[in-house]
Amino acid sequence: MDESRQNPSGAGAVLRRAVPPPALCGFLLLLALLFTLSYAVGAAAGPVAPGMHGTGTGTGRGGDGSGTDDMGDMHGGSH
Repeated sequence: MDESRQNPSGAGAVLRRAVPPPALCGFLLLLALLFTLSYAVGAAAGPVAPGMHGTGTGTGRGGDGSGTDDMGDMHGGSH
């Protein structure tokens, strides 16, 4: 009876050990799906702050090229 229960050896056993469990694969697939869905909803909603534009220029507030960031207005300061 012991002869019929041998440890599997060979390529099949190595392949079974190398493949992650199905629950992990399902979790990663669900995670990727939720990330894609949330990215699509965020892209459809657009910017959430007033005066916020794309990052194409990278030159400060409003993308006008001045490079100034008027933080004094946020704290009640006047210029």
